[in-house]
Amino acid sequence: MLPGIGVFGTGPLVKILVPILNENGFKVEAIWSKTMQDAKDAAKELNVSFFTNQIDDVLLLKEVDLIFVLCAPFLHAQISVKALGIGKHVVCDRPAGLSQSDALRMVKAGQYYPSLISLINYSFRFLPAFMHMQKAINEGYLISNVTLIEINVQCSYLYGTNEMYNWQCDDLMGGGILNLVGSHVIDLVSFLTNKRALRVNAVMRTFTHSSENINGIRYISAPDFCTFQMDLEDSVLVCVTLKSHQICNSYQQEVMVSSNSGYLVVRGEDLFGCQKSGREEVLYCVIPNTSLSKPFTKGLFKMVAALKEAFLPVKERAGWIKEPVNLAANFEDGLYVQAVLSALKESSRTLQWIRVKIMAEQPDTDALLSAAVRKTAIAAS
Repeated sequence: MLPGIGVFGTGPLVKILVPILNENGFKVEAIWSKTMQDAKDAAKELNVSFFTNQIDDVLLLKEVDLIFVLCAPFLHAQISVKALGIGKHVVCDRPAGLSQSDALRMVKAGQYYPSLISLINYSFRFLPAFMHMQKAINEGYLISNVTLIEINVQCSYLYGTNEMYNWQCDDLMGGGILNLVGSHVIDLVSFLTNKRALRVNAVMRTFTHSSENINGIRYISAPDFCTFQMDLEDSVLVCVTLKSHQICNSYQQEVMVSSNSGYLVVRGEDLFGCQKSGREEVLYCVIPNTSLSKPFTKGLFKMVAALKEAFLPVKERAGWIKEPVNLAANFEDGLYVQAVLSALKESSRTLQWIRVKIMAEQPDTDALLSAAVRKTAIAAS
């Protein structure tokens, strides 16, 4: 028996996710939004019977056993921790909260309830091209050790050119290409290499400060351009460029992993490889599917399929197992990504290399700062 789903949020990702859940046999029992009208409209569009603007109404609904947290990041930790505390499984969107302190709260809640699923939506891990790339690296396709990873991503405006001001327009509220796309990239590098960043260097810019519906007192402060380097363990260098400030109707990506003996590269959703002094060969190629055009969406589809498998009966006993979702990013991965994001932002501010430090305990000052940022985010939204 698959668990009933409760969804927090009504944004574009929710409109994509709910049909994917339905296709995999899940039933969305409830949907939440910060306003009752927005929740009602989304419930009608997605054919969900229960809607509300009260967080506890969803969490305490007896038909709901699995929570998808797809709302603004300043609510991620609050909802995830509370959901785990009352025995609900959680899949949280990226990034894991607004700061390391938020992510650490989520990690500790997940560790306290180890029998529950607690995942971060870093769906690149489930994109077939990257799964094949990781397998090729592990099986020695590159012959020698990885030395350089180069990543270039270009996409359309992340906040929506026709939308009014929202949290995606502000870096402090979790918006911007570094938080929304860069977090995927940071996690992907960790997934492919099983290595962590030691220090980072970054430059971020906001080139588009206004739109047709966002101008005047409020303006866009979230960065739409970011270039950064990560110095990984074993002297692996990562160079990344992310852009969303130019007119682009499609998502474009290239991820190249190189060694002294060859390279592997994902262009779009296809994987190519070249060994020393050889020709580039196709290692994995997809048939275009216009209904699932973005890598994020295809990865999400694969992750939901893995969740379904995790909740199916195991052999002769009823229950669920975590093995099918072991590939997914957990809350500890989310904490690591937050540590890198914090270092990258500090590097861009100070114009110097910054060491990555993963928080072990939450200082009182950091908790107060996180609370202040959260209050600002609530007021602004």
